[in-house]
Order: sequence, then structure tokens, then C-alpha cells
Amino acid sequence: MVTVQTDPNLLAQAGKTGVTVVSGDGPTSREIVVNGLKLHYLDWGNAGAPVVLFLHGGSQTAHMWDFCALALRDRYHCVALDQRGHGDSDWASDGDYSLEKHQGDIEGFIREVGIVPFNLVGLSMGGQNSTVLTANNPDWVKKVVIVDVGPEVQGEGIQEIKSFTSLPDELDSFEEFVERVAVYSHLRPIEQIRSSLRHNVKQLPSGKWTWKTDKVLRDPSRSREAPPTEYLWKCIAKIACPALIVRGGESKVFAEKTGIAMVNLMANAKMVTIEKAGHRVSGDNPVDFEKALVQFLDAN
Repeated sequence: MVTVQTDPNLLAQAGKTGVTVVSGDGPTSREIVVNGLKLHYLDWGNAGAPVVLFLHGGSQTAHMWDFCALALRDRYHCVALDQRGHGDSDWASDGDYSLEKHQGDIEGFIREVGIVPFNLVGLSMGGQNSTVLTANNPDWVKKVVIVDVGPEVQGEGIQEIKSFTSLPDELDSFEEFVERVAVYSHLRPIEQIRSSLRHNVKQLPSGKWTWKTDKVLRDPSRSREAPPTEYLWKCIAKIACPALIVRGGESKVFAEKTGIAMVNLMANAKMVTIEKAGHRVSGDNPVDFEKALVQFLDAN
């Protein structure tokens, strides 16, 4: 258990973008073993307050939600999980990153940490995991926010992500990764990229740098399971708690018509489009994402 000092550069960047910054220490870095797998998570404190559980997207980490936690920490207990094979959590020894395995991890984590009931926010891979978790555990989730993903995704955007994650994964310096991501994530300031990327990469004994994400997930030859579309639509239809569907206005992954169809199937849902944001909405336009998230979570 270690208190992580919030990166001064990240705080400065938050201030520049206009994100709300509530003062306080950085999050506490914690680890827990679930189903034989070490899972790492960030606990931003404020025990006793309503819990918000954050689930990141593929190739991301719990730190992708730092801006959100900085804004919410005064009235919510923010918890961000590194899902299997990502960040500082263990890689799956058998290379199994199926939806079923993710659900086992997350459900086990929730039981062990004891955070029921909670609000749930998930982007991309984390959004699909949030969809299934909410559908299968209706008594656990008070509100759910599903960010830029649905039962159906657009091939163009998925191929773009695959092309990026399949690039050579060992580079000579940290700054080479910064330059690579800056080209891919053109909507973000370079300093924001530099501050957040330090949680996504690590230095090898050879001196080179590489991603923290499991190499299996970065292997271009690996066969990837298609999203279980029919099952995900059934899960969407089962969600009865208040739900917010968030779409990036420039997203190549999540079509507006899919979001509308999701809202029409759910008992109590609405959709918002965040302009000047691609697939990684919360990082591309953190100010407008924060406004939408706060308005939804704070509403009675």
C-alpha cells in the first residue's frame, strides 16, 4: 500500500485544460489477489462517500481516470482498477483475456474490496465489461456510464487501434513513445500525453522501453475474438438503472446509431456526444466529459 504522489505536470495540465482539481494527496496504490491473479488499483480515498468504480479501455491503465478523480474526490470515493494484463496488474499466465475471465476478476474484486453498491464508469473494453457487470448484478450498480462502445463497433476504428498497438513495442527512449502517441492522439496536448504515458510504459533491463500491457494483447498475429454482439445486446436490454451513453464526436469506433439503439432498449438511459473527442473521450476532451459525468452522477 503506497500513496502515489499526483504528478505535478498532470496537475498543471489539468489546470490548463480547465479540469476541476480538488486538493489532496494522490491516490493510494493497492493490490489484491483475485482468482490467483494480482490486481492493482488506485484508491482516491473519501471512505463512506458514494463509490465510483472506473474501468479503463484496452492498452490503458487505471491512471487514465486521474482527471476525473481529481474533480470528483471531494464527494465521491473514486476507485480505478487495472484490469488483467494492464498497468500494474498481473498478466494472465494462460493468455486468456476473454469477457468471462474479465467478469470473474471484476466481480471477485468488488466482493473482496466491499464497495457495493457503486456507480460504474467504463470506456471501450471497460465499457463492455461495465455493460455485462451491470446486467448480471443489478443490485450492485446504482448508475452506469458506458463510454464510446456498444454491442457493435465500427471496423475502421478497431483496425486503427490494432494497427497502433501492433507497431514495434520496444523503443530506445520514453520520448519516442511520447512522439508516437502524439501522432495517434492528436487531440491531446503533448504535456498531457507525457504525464499520462509514464503509467503505460516501463523500462526493460536492456534500457529499452515498452508497454506495460501484456505482449499477447499486442501480438499482431494473435487471433482476436469478435465481440459477442448478440449477448451484449441482451445485456443492454437488461439494464434498468440510470445509464449514460457517452460518444466521442470524432469517434471511429462507436456509431451514433448504435448509441441511439442502446438508449431505446434501456429502461432509463440517455446519450451525450462530446465534441472534439475521439474514442478516448475522457482524455481527448476532459473538460466536457467531466461536465457530463458530474451532471449525471450528481443528479437525484
